[in-house]
Amino acid sequence: MTSSISPQEIETLKAFACELADAAATVTLKYFKKTIPVTDKDKGAGFDPVTKADQGAEEAIRALIEARYPDHGIFGEEFGIKKTDGPFEWVLDPVDGTRAFISGLPTWGTLIGLRHNGVPIIGVVDQPYIRERYLGWPGGASLNGEPISTRTCKRLDEATISTTDSALFKNHERPAFDEILKRSKLNRYGLDCYAYAIVSAGHMDLVIESGLKPYDMMALIPVVRGAGGSATNWEGDAPGDCGRLLAVGDPALLEEVLPILEGTKA
Repeated sequence: MTSSISPQEIETLKAFACELADAAATVTLKYFKKTIPVTDKDKGAGFDPVTKADQGAEEAIRALIEARYPDHGIFGEEFGIKKTDGPFEWVLDPVDGTRAFISGLPTWGTLIGLRHNGVPIIGVVDQPYIRERYLGWPGGASLNGEPISTRTCKRLDEATISTTDSALFKNHERPAFDEILKRSKLNRYGLDCYAYAIVSAGHMDLVIESGLKPYDMMALIPVVRGAGGSATNWEGDAPGDCGRLLAVGDPALLEEVLPILEGTKA
């Protein structure tokens, strides 16, 4: 899928993705654990918070992309889509986990993904407060420059699983999630993007979520895959923009998990 991209170009793009994360961190760290205004994007219909950290970080990232790669597309949570005719598109969530951010919890992260002809090839999950940067690319993943890999876990009854919030699951999805929960050994909630990073580093085994947007997912996929895991939709196919993401550290787990998810397609 990346045959048209040379290894040297991959290295250049990886380095640039880290530059983007650095630029975002200079913004987000100014606001984290500070008293800052919070705007509700849902305007009372729910609660979808956004802050100057979200907006400023995305502005900083976009400015660098525009300067270095003006022919690359951009899909950002805060400032929308810039379309181009080229094969590359940066997919950005400047603060994934804004609820955690405004609560002073370091489980949020800056997500920077790069798609080539629609396929996510490079991903950064950056948590600058605790100084952890997860980077994924075709055939590899790292934490702060050191290689990482997922761990062996072939059965749900041996697995530690995670989801940000069980309320993510629609009525017809909830029984399947409950069954996975019942069969698993341990579960952790509320970790946002950080859960996927932890799976990639070999400390948990499965994350399942629904209702996601492309900017919530695209940076995560290369990190999980590069570390040896699987990142698919609930049918075991490429996630695309469907909103359902299933990440497992050991692809052998899919044999038990995917049958549980059969019949949940809306």
